[in-house]
Formats: sequence, C-alpha cells, structure tokens
Amino acid sequence: QVTLLYAFLHMRHSLKYFDKMRCLRKRSAVSFLGVLVICLLFMNLYIEDGYVLEGDKQLIRETATHQLNSERYVHTFKDLSNFSGSINISYRYLAGTPLPRKRYLTIGLSSVKRKKGNYLLETIKSIFEQSSYEELKEIAVVVQLADFDSAWCEGMVQDISQKFAHHIIAGRLIVIHVPEEYYPVLDGLKRNYNDPEDRVKFRSKQNVDYAFLLNFCANLSDYYVMLEDDVRCSKNFLTAVKKVITSREGSYWVTLEFSKLGYIGKLYHSHDLPRLAHFLLMFYQEMPCDWLLIHFRGLLAQKEVIRFKPSLFQHMGYYSSYKGAENKLKDDDFEEESFDIPDNPPANLHTNMNVFENYEASKAYSSIDEYFWGKAPSTGDFYGIVFEKPIKISKIKVVTGTEDRQNDILHHGALEVGEKIVGSKKGRQCTTYLRLGEFKNGNFEITNLEHKVLFDINCMRILVTKSQKEWLIIRSISVWTSQTPNQ
Repeated sequence: QVTLLYAFLHMRHSLKYFDKMRCLRKRSAVSFLGVLVICLLFMNLYIEDGYVLEGDKQLIRETATHQLNSERYVHTFKDLSNFSGSINISYRYLAGTPLPRKRYLTIGLSSVKRKKGNYLLETIKSIFEQSSYEELKEIAVVVQLADFDSAWCEGMVQDISQKFAHHIIAGRLIVIHVPEEYYPVLDGLKRNYNDPEDRVKFRSKQNVDYAFLLNFCANLSDYYVMLEDDVRCSKNFLTAVKKVITSREGSYWVTLEFSKLGYIGKLYHSHDLPRLAHFLLMFYQEMPCDWLLIHFRGLLAQKEVIRFKPSLFQHMGYYSSYKGAENKLKDDDFEEESFDIPDNPPANLHTNMNVFENYEASKAYSSIDEYFWGKAPSTGDFYGIVFEKPIKISKIKVVTGTEDRQNDILHHGALEVGEKIVGSKKGRQCTTYLRLGEFKNGNFEITNLEHKVLFDINCMRILVTKSQKEWLIIRSISVWTSQTPNQ
C-alpha cells in the first residue's frame, strides 16, 4: 500500500510538472502586449463598474435565456478573441458599391429614425459642400442606416439617392445596413448608472451600430473620423485634418479630437478600427459610446486628450435620436469659415520664468487645449522658441490669459524674431533679434511677415518689458510658415 501511495504521489507530482511545462510553453506564445492590454482593460473597467468582470458570463446567460442562434453567437465570441481581425457580418449595400481604391479619410455616420426632426441629409450635404473638388477625391462617406424599420430605410435611401446621385456614382458615398439577426441581446440588459431600461437598450444598440460601422470601414482608407447624423462641417475640414496629422508625424496617438462634444469629430488610424469595433461589442451594455471611447484611448496608452481648436464639426440637431428629447449642445470652439491651423514647425522651447506646477513651456506651443502658466514675471523675463531649421514665417499669433483668468495676461511685452544661432544643442540662442511689435490687451498678431523680415528666422521670443504682479498664462502660440524661395 505504501508503495502504491508513493507511486501515486510520484505520478501526481510528475503530472503537475508536465502541466507547468505546458503552461509555460503556452504563455511564451502569447504576446506580452496583448496580455497587458486585456489585463488593463478589465482592471480599468472593473473600477468603473463591478459588474463588468461578469460581462462574458452575463452574455452567455442571456444567450440561453433569449434562445439566440447558438452557432452565430459562439462565432461572435471567437471573433472577439482576435482583436485585430474583422467581424464576420454580411452587409447590405443600399446605395453605392465597394470602393474601387483606398482613400485618405473615411467619414462614418450611423443614423436611426427619429421621433422629431431628421438631420441626416443636411449632414451629408454639409460634408460635400464644405469640401473642395480636390478634397472630394480623398474622402469616402459611409452612411449606416441602423434602424430595423425597413420602410424608413427604403425611404431614406430614396432621398439620399435622389439628392446625392452624383456622389454615389463617383464612388464617394455608400449606404449600408446590417440585418437585425446579427445584433446581440438588446432586451433585459443591466441597468448601469440607474438608467431606465429603454435608455440602456438605446445606448447599447448604439454601441453595436458603431461597432458594425467601424468594422465595415476598417480597410477603406488610412484614417477614419466618427460623426453623428446631425452635424455641420467647417470649410475645407479635410485640409485642416491633413495638416494636423502631418504636424503629429512621428508622435504616438490613438485619437485626435476635432470637437469637444461626445463622439463627434473623433479621428482614428484605420488599423485601429477592428480593435475598437471588438471593444464596443464586448462592452456594448456597460456604458455609453463616448465613455467607452475614452477607455479605449487610455488602454492604448494615450493618457491625455489631444483636442484641436477651433473645432471642425458642430452639433446642429435640436432633437435627440433618443425619444426626440431636446439636445441643445453646441461646441463654442467651432468656426465654420476660414479655418486655418498653424504649422508650428519643430522647435525647442525654454523660459527663465518661474513655471507653476506642470504648466511647462511646451504647452503654449501645442495646438491642443493646454497652456503655459508662469508666476509673476519681471522685466527681461522671456519665453523662447528655437526652431530646428531656419524658416520663413508668414503669420504669428500669440494669445495670453484664459476666459476664467482674464487678468493673467502679458500686460507689457514685445515679440521678437532672431537669426544667427550660437551655442550647443541644449543652450542654443540667436545673437541678434528684430522686434516686430508690442502686445495689446495681452495678444499679439502679425501677418505678411515674409515681406517684412528679409532673413530666415531661427528664433522667436516673447519678452516681458515691465514687471507685473499678476501671473502669466500663454494660452497659444501659432506660427504659419511660407516656403523659402529655393523650395
């Protein structure tokens, strides 16, 4: 008996050893990054909502309860295990055909029947009217009619086809629909945040709508921007978007925001769309879409919001698609005409002012919604910019102070540009400066500078000409360049 017991224990120990070895081999095959992202995903959402960790179990229970097609649902879960792969869905083309070539930007809209008002046609019209002929060559507009009312869908397709036939023929406009059978459970979902049941159903379906739309658009272009179906656009918005993308070249980003409202004007790399689609499907019942987008961005290691001003897109709808409720939200940073994003070429930034907390010099030169904040500056204090290469400048604009701190402006100051750099890489500065003018009411702006400054500019600085007891916020520094004669 002792011998048998010893043999049993030895065999059990051996099995554990081999089991461990198998586990180690399996672990080595799994991407460390994938494991990290998934772990962060669940940890992050667990903090927000203790029920999220039970999400997959809940979905399985609901599958049994609602007697869904088991093969289709299991297939969906297999898809979700591969975040980079597309979701197997049969889309119906209601208008248009597959794109003949890849574009620069896809604009995605998802629309449902509203109890009051309908803005979809106006939104499509704004996209095309605010784009030049050259810009139209680089965009594709995908409209997803996400309502299960077939009569409404047919009516909308007829209206869209009549008003935008030219764009459909030119391959710029596609209208699609996903049959109801592909949707997961939309009834009896968890009532997170004490939302009423119909509200939970509405926002959960909306998450799925967007997931299916993102999945469709994944390979149509280099970039994708998400809009709502009640939006108007700024003039030449594509040119502005391209300029921003070029300015961010070499830096890491997941989401660039061109509106501060909800999920309007959120820009993504197209290669991230499959992961985002899976993410929205996985947590479709947990929270609204705009909240999930914030989690997605954070989980992919973009901690801060990167939002550009002025905004390129404005919410124009008066009635919400949810029960026709009033929705008067407006983006007060929106500018419809003459939108002109500065170039702000690469530069080293420095100041001798006493910086408050983390409001460092770099935040004033960024085009996103941040600023530099220094403690009461003295005569001779400066904020300096040393460009990586000599440049021609056509326009400069500097804004100090904010709406809630209107006295933290530069009360007495001047703006100068310089040439002839000396010093090491860290301590570079110009030997001579030319004063362009004084600040007025905390602001400075000059145009046609290429005709006023004959040399290539190496440096630029904001100089404090009189001490002040107020602190100084430099809200934005904008530089527009012009090509040099030999370019």
